[in-house]
Amino acid sequence: MLADAALAVMWVGLTCYALFGGADFGAGVWDLLAGGAERGRARRALIEHSIGPIWEANHVWLIFVVVLLWSAFSPVFAAVMSTLYIPLTLAALGIIARGAAFAFRKASTELWQQRLFGACFAVSSLLTPFFLGTVAGGVASGRVPPGLATGDVLTSWLNPTSLLGGVLAVLTCAHLAAVYLCADAHREGRRELAEAFTRDAVISGLVAGAVALAGIAVLHADASELFHGLTHRALPLVVVSAVAGVTGLVLLARHRFVAARAAAAVAVAAILWAWGAAQYPALLVGSTTVSQAAANTSVLSAVLWVLGVGALLLVPSLWLLYATFQRGTSDEHSASH
Repeated sequence: MLADAALAVMWVGLTCYALFGGADFGAGVWDLLAGGAERGRARRALIEHSIGPIWEANHVWLIFVVVLLWSAFSPVFAAVMSTLYIPLTLAALGIIARGAAFAFRKASTELWQQRLFGACFAVSSLLTPFFLGTVAGGVASGRVPPGLATGDVLTSWLNPTSLLGGVLAVLTCAHLAAVYLCADAHREGRRELAEAFTRDAVISGLVAGAVALAGIAVLHADASELFHGLTHRALPLVVVSAVAGVTGLVLLARHRFVAARAAAAVAVAAILWAWGAAQYPALLVGSTTVSQAAANTSVLSAVLWVLGVGALLLVPSLWLLYATFQRGTSDEHSASH
């Protein structure tokens, strides 16, 4: 039970990273597609304003997941990190380059510097979730065997399921970001930007849905255990994700942006938990279960107690950060009128 509790907490952290960090990456994708310096100025200004106060905080969830995996399920941590070190290293470099470029672009005064750092920020925002998605695909398709570096360092993430995971990760991040930016633009009275991001959100949502449907055939051929789990045990969660996704698109069309945010978040969270349910109790498909990989009872107990105490500090702090920012932008808009 302690091992299952630790796994559930880790999956909550992964979900939070997908919802907050994913939208952060997606904002960079829309920065890339915003257009030239003049045509895309308004869109980039809104993106920078929206993610500026919180972009560093989002990666807390990734650190949380990695540390919990290391502490509670160290054999899985060792296998994943040693087999999938290439995409994980590229993702880490992308996070570093993205953060540095975002900070330097804001501080730059010359247009050529802003373009250079902006390009680095945008491209890193595109590639980082792709590599993280390939890692998820490698694990989910059973290409990470137990042990240190026992899997193939190339085919473990260069395979149909991993490439599907990478593409879906980018599309999901872009969709989440567009949905969130719709609400930000609407709250600040930027009607044209709200309409533009609404179109982006609808298009990215439809494309993500189409890729997910096409991915059914990929999973059937390349990841049979994951396919079986998604179409049996995890099917209710898959249905919830699909219904929430369609509902979100309808809400966007009706300009119900806050409700659309919630629907998009539910769609993403449900498909993540569907993945977890589909392969449970396996952590490494075909070899290692939760009970086999879990640390001993004393370690798990200590980890969960520390997490409980830490949550008393972290959760209110993050809530205050988001709430203050949302209230602050609203107040600024009211004052400007």
